[in-house]
Amino acid sequence: MGNPNVGKSTVFNEITGSHQHTGNWTGKTVDSAKGEYYYKFNDYTLVDLPGTYSLLSSSEEERIARDYLCFEKYDCVVCVVDSTSLMRNLILVLQVLEITSKVVLLLNLTDEAKKKNIEINTCKLQSLLGIPVISATARSGKGINALLEAVHLICTGAEEFSPNQMIYDESIEKILSNIREKTACVLHSDEHSRFFSMRMLENNDMFFESVRKYLGDKKASELKRIANNEIKYADIDTETYVQSLTESIVQKSDEIANDVVSTRVSKKEIREKILDRLLLGKYTGIPIMLIIFGGVLWLTIVGSNYPSELLRSVFDDFEIWLADFMTSLGVGETVVSLLVGGVLRVLLWVVAVMLPPMAIFFPLFSVLEDFGILPRIAFNMDFAFEKCGACGKQALTTCMGCGCNAVGVTGCRIIDSPRERLVAIITNSLTPCNGRFPLLIAIISMFFCSNSFLSALILLCFILVSIIMTFATSKVLTSTVLKGVGSSFVMELPAYRKPKLLKLIKDTVREKILFVLARAVLVAAPAGLIIWLLANINIYDVSLLNRIADVLDPIGGLLGLDGVMLLAFILGFPANEIVIPIALMAYLSTGEMTDYTSLESLKSIFVQNGWTWVTALCTCVFSMFHFPCSTTLLTIFKETKSIKWTLLSVITPLSVGIFMCMIINFISKVLNLI
Repeated sequence: MGNPNVGKSTVFNEITGSHQHTGNWTGKTVDSAKGEYYYKFNDYTLVDLPGTYSLLSSSEEERIARDYLCFEKYDCVVCVVDSTSLMRNLILVLQVLEITSKVVLLLNLTDEAKKKNIEINTCKLQSLLGIPVISATARSGKGINALLEAVHLICTGAEEFSPNQMIYDESIEKILSNIREKTACVLHSDEHSRFFSMRMLENNDMFFESVRKYLGDKKASELKRIANNEIKYADIDTETYVQSLTESIVQKSDEIANDVVSTRVSKKEIREKILDRLLLGKYTGIPIMLIIFGGVLWLTIVGSNYPSELLRSVFDDFEIWLADFMTSLGVGETVVSLLVGGVLRVLLWVVAVMLPPMAIFFPLFSVLEDFGILPRIAFNMDFAFEKCGACGKQALTTCMGCGCNAVGVTGCRIIDSPRERLVAIITNSLTPCNGRFPLLIAIISMFFCSNSFLSALILLCFILVSIIMTFATSKVLTSTVLKGVGSSFVMELPAYRKPKLLKLIKDTVREKILFVLARAVLVAAPAGLIIWLLANINIYDVSLLNRIADVLDPIGGLLGLDGVMLLAFILGFPANEIVIPIALMAYLSTGEMTDYTSLESLKSIFVQNGWTWVTALCTCVFSMFHFPCSTTLLTIFKETKSIKWTLLSVITPLSVGIFMCMIINFISKVLNLI
């Protein structure tokens, strides 16, 4: 176990290799991991506990870690700490030593410490704590063998250690001594009795819930009664008590760290401090964040055009070849049109339009994450989200939504509070994903600006509007259907690290790009079938597609659109990338999805069908704020396991889009009258 971002999972992976499996802790959304390894004729099972800063149970991760140490059976605890931040990491180590003496301390990231000119006297640290201390760099495998040996000696009983007891204020120690005897009687064991006594005096309901879950109602009620009597008899103010415990642990950690750590300020540390002043500065943080994000969008826009055109050219040739091949086999023209011009074309269109921007945006996003910029963006946005009753971590999931809303929804697992997690899930679709970028970019280039740099700025402005609406909607949700007290947001700003590009690309392709593409392709094929049928079934020489568009025309008119665009958005439910091709089918009355040869020709078609700058603006707004695509909706249902919250995730962005489009349309008509 250990703090987040100390390389705990790297140690786990280095030891277990491929002999591991992941899942969820029972009834929890936090990931669990177990692995097996063999050492000196013994089989070992290694459990990777969630990263946590303490065992006071203010978050789901802390509760899981604390409950495992208190109620599960284990032979040894490996506390992984960051050598560059020993003082902060020792706070958790000292709490673990209150529960068990079978602890090994692993000083990880010693290479990073060396770069920062930080030296730790491991012999002195081992003496002060009374447990074995191992220096390691898990990424290179250094120190892992020494760790396995230390664990082996403790697990087999070959060596025993007596950790130095944490001593609190005299009055607290006296109270703990009184209650500890009674606690040990209820538990029928002196093991963990001191730690139990400390938690009982905090009068924390979450702790007693855990006791009830693992030890039963009777023992939980008895311990609760003992705690209440002691609190009343000793006149304990629980808030002051908790503060006193915390201050004692922090002070002890500081004393130990000052005793064993020697450091010299390095050039790298100076550079990192300058970067932090810029990225976290009151006046520089947000502007720099916008510049970085604008640069990512510009690279995505410029870089995705060429591979998209290449893929579409290759796919067009493949369609022609396949159609000719099927015809030569005697397949009827209608069947060829259905399978190739309908099902296959929609599927290939989705791949051609989605893959290039994802292949650019997701790796760039991962570089920002690995380098350490994204956590700082979340830190800058925390205040705004807190004012909305949401969690600062929602800033990260909102950024992830720019790549794909489905990925952003799954990313909401990092938010501890179920209420705040729901807020993040419901509002994630307010962020335009890369599936909506092609439509936004095309319309911006045709009706507002053709320069790629200025187009990126306009697109960035649209995204800023979406962020503002995310704040506003989060505030409405937390004030109505999702009322509650906001949770604490503890964020560790990781050190700036050089991203490992090969691993980054590999993980991005597997976990994000292929994940999104697989789900999009899954729904694209049946969508192609439905769209083809609507375009080719005629009633009095008019296709169903155009007849439905005519019916929707009055509603579309209220939104500043027309019936064709409204129907295109509805039929684009499987993937936002096919909205424009569907609109072209209806405008041109073709039986198959049609590609446009250039933006000029596309603009000409739109203008001939009554488009104005108002239509273009409302189309952009409705593209940003409408129901989630099928992939995102399926992900929302899987994450929430609730039809209620899934429906609210549809209604929320759709309501925002309808309201904004009606306002724009109304203002434009008033301006025309003036």
